Amino acid sequence: MLKSGEIFVVDDDPAVCDALAVILLNKGYSVSAFSDGDSFLAAALTRRPACVLLDVRLPGRSGLDSLKELTARGYEVPIIIISGQRDIPTAVKAIQSGAFDFIEKPFNADTVTRRVSEAIAASATQRIATGASGFLDVLTARECDVLEQILAGASTKEAARQLGNSPRTVELHRMRILKKMGAKNTAELARIALTRPKNH
Repeated sequence: MLKSGEIFVVDDDPAVCDALAVILLNKGYSVSAFSDGDSFLAAALTRRPACVLLDVRLPGRSGLDSLKELTARGYEVPIIIISGQRDIPTAVKAIQSGAFDFIEKPFNADTVTRRVSEAIAASATQRIATGASGFLDVLTARECDVLEQILAGASTKEAARQLGNSPRTVELHRMRILKKMGAKNTAELARIALTRPKNH
């Protein structure tokens, strides 16, 4: 069973791609490997992986060029730069250009899986916060707070504790949110919230 979806691995060294694939497959992810920036970019623009591991130096379109183009397009998938030791300054520049993090070669399995897990979790948290804040035209500020708790998976009691309200008050807010958003239940509400276009 897949753990958290697909990971893109982008490196022109087959040995690196194979090593990363083994690490990630063993943790339950699916893996798609790319050996150059152009093929990666083409896939990235049509598919949404859970995370990307991207080498800085690639034949043709470089990893940095691919990163900059995706950042300019508002690409929301977390990208972790793979960097050789001598490329650390470039990797830092990549992070400033929108990368989530970088992993220095040679890497170990624990580092890779931890960074990927952190990137996916951070991306999910950002989508939840953005999704909740995008409903200010429909929901009150307090209802947005409750929605954020719901999307984070909090129970009524947990949300009440986090927000300093009674469970009854949180439940009333939840019922109003469902009605305003036209959702029949919490699962449908989550689907609507996380797929609705952002407000600008």
